[in-house]
Amino acid sequence: MTTQLDHYRLLGRSGLRVSPLCLGTMTFGQPGAWGSSDEEAHRMLSAYADAGGNFLDSANIYGEGRSEAVLGAWLQGRRHAMVVGTKYALARQQGDPNSGGNHRKSMVRSVELSLAALETDYLDLLFLHMWDFRTPEDEILRAFDDLVTAGKVLYIALSDTPAWQASRMQAIADLRGWSQFIGYQASYSLIERSAERDIIPMARAMGMGVLPWSPLGGGVLTGKYAAGDLATPKDGTLGSRAAINRATGRLSDRSLAIAAEVRAVADELGATPAQVALAWTLTNRAVTAPVLGVRTMAQLHDNMGALAIEFDTVQLERLDRASAIPMGFPHEMLASPMQRRMFGNVEVERRD
Repeated sequence: MTTQLDHYRLLGRSGLRVSPLCLGTMTFGQPGAWGSSDEEAHRMLSAYADAGGNFLDSANIYGEGRSEAVLGAWLQGRRHAMVVGTKYALARQQGDPNSGGNHRKSMVRSVELSLAALETDYLDLLFLHMWDFRTPEDEILRAFDDLVTAGKVLYIALSDTPAWQASRMQAIADLRGWSQFIGYQASYSLIERSAERDIIPMARAMGMGVLPWSPLGGGVLTGKYAAGDLATPKDGTLGSRAAINRATGRLSDRSLAIAAEVRAVADELGATPAQVALAWTLTNRAVTAPVLGVRTMAQLHDNMGALAIEFDTVQLERLDRASAIPMGFPHEMLASPMQRRMFGNVEVERRD
């Protein structure tokens, strides 16, 4: 089903209205081959807002902290019309163990610095960026709730956190009357579907809208790579995007085969592979908005075209078949014919 940038969605179990595409700012504040100049970043922000977009995503460490400053300069005079999210947890200062992590000191200090960089007195959305396996859950939840109570943060969310821990914290927050998470950022694309095992079902059940990051699989799904890019240079350096994609497993024979199917569907639709890959994430009912990682105006305009894509059943089946992953235990067992024995060998329909 097609939609538009100004056809807003509720984020998770909240009344917060956001666009179906979120504009990420990881490329801001680091001009060069991988980043955008400040002028290009501001042009992209204006084009996105002019088209009806209102959902912006940043983090305290993007561009070594400059991303928030670039965004903050553009926000002047526009702040209250935009939904601005940022993240904390990754260290701002190497050698200082308290400048990162999930704990209260890291959270509060990071928020203060983000507010200053963004030139605002509140954040619409604060994400825990990455789970640290060290901080007590109640400390995190109470610190989040204190910031909400103080008016410095309006809503809270998670990213890169185990599903069992996210659901546990959500339940604790509910029982104690503390602020609950309304969003979850997950790596999710046609080449990375493992979030479908537990994270996406958890988020949907617990009232968190899913916000896919890297929905283009590090650019692999745009069709920019070929078989020749699979070879690892003898020096083993990570100085290129291709090298990073190889090291992270995004660039492989499997992902190139998926990208080829994406290209075939795109050709049938008269669309670009990037538009097809983005539109596919939006077919999942748990997804609120994929996060765009664009670097240029051309990429932004192309990505926004994903909202006009409409697949037929056969095209969706082809994309699903090309990118399918084993669901593993217990999912495969629970989906097997054995499940019918629980219901006396009759069909019992699910409500969802």
